[in-house]
Amino acid sequence: MGNWPRTRIALVAALVGLAAFLAWRFLRPMNIFVVSEAFERPVDTRGMSPALGTLRAEECGACHQDEYREWKTTIHARAWTDPYYQVDWAFDGRQQLCNNCHIPLDRQQEARVVGFRDRDKSDPVLAPNPGFDPALKQEGVTCAGCHLREGTILGPRGSANAPHPVEKFADPNVLCLRCHVVQGARWDTFYRMPPCGTVAEIAASHGRLEGRSGEYKVTKPAEIGCVQCHMPAMERPLLEGGRARVVRRHIWRGGHDPDTVRSALTASLQDSAASGGGRTAELVLTNTGAAHFLPTGTPDRHLTVRLRALDASGRVLRETSDTLERSILWRPFIVDLRDTRLARGAPRRFTLDIPAETQAIHAEVRYHLLAESRRKRIGYEPAGPVSYVVFDQRRNIGPERRPATQ
Repeated sequence: MGNWPRTRIALVAALVGLAAFLAWRFLRPMNIFVVSEAFERPVDTRGMSPALGTLRAEECGACHQDEYREWKTTIHARAWTDPYYQVDWAFDGRQQLCNNCHIPLDRQQEARVVGFRDRDKSDPVLAPNPGFDPALKQEGVTCAGCHLREGTILGPRGSANAPHPVEKFADPNVLCLRCHVVQGARWDTFYRMPPCGTVAEIAASHGRLEGRSGEYKVTKPAEIGCVQCHMPAMERPLLEGGRARVVRRHIWRGGHDPDTVRSALTASLQDSAASGGGRTAELVLTNTGAAHFLPTGTPDRHLTVRLRALDASGRVLRETSDTLERSILWRPFIVDLRDTRLARGAPRRFTLDIPAETQAIHAEVRYHLLAESRRKRIGYEPAGPVSYVVFDQRRNIGPERRPATQ
């Protein structure tokens, strides 16, 4: 190498450095999000009113009985105990950071965060937590996980006369932002919006998404509309025995609830004459009920669409299938490859040229909570199905609608 020009030596050094960096990224993949200040530590419970007791949901439910009964039916209540989360969390190395959303209160976590070893704040320094409550841990996203901030309970109405002081929040959507705003602005991220970036998807539909990787400044929480959709309003007493008033249900139905997904999807199955003769089956899907993509959340969630032509006995003559998903390259960088999910209000058409002997056409749309490849990779064995049908229709085609035989 003694005779090599300096430019060649510099080029070789740069290539070696790049190779080493890429190898490091394969061995230690990137976090899918930037750790914000609001998210880097669990919710601090110090300084709260003694009237709040242990912060367990059952104690809150002594006064707020309807809310407590609803919360018990939700994925929030199973955020820690959910078998899929436990397997997935273990597969990814049991990162403490994940728990700041799944068990968000400091006293739900066995260790407390006392600092960070890295600039990204993905490697916290932990110490024993003398305030740890094992029973509270099992409650996942419990009442105080959303409503307790800086020792004070936040609610839709302020009150100085309640058993515990209540401070009014400006907008209820603010409570959703800590865990549901996922940012990704760094030099080595190349995705259009962050994985699990539901709020960024909504911002994009309002034209408020900035940058190449989902940078979004939440200046108008009301535009996000999480509460308006996932906590529908109704009239009932806020406290047992109180007067009826407009409150919000604590149900947060989403991808785990087939009826909620069906209500967001408009589907139409028709057949029509094809331009070159014969007939074509057409399925039109439109996301009419969700401000974000359908599906949203973890990129493992996807839709499959199957369109079939059937003969008189129900035998399949011809079929086609499509997958509506977000495909991401995870290593060495996180890069968006393609996104075929249903954007808000944009119809998507699926067609199938049907044989002359077709007697019926059939369409099925299925929602998948988990990709089969991911399930196998992490070794998850679900107790029940991880997909369900959201649209299933068979449409008979009468003789008068089929081309005449010669």
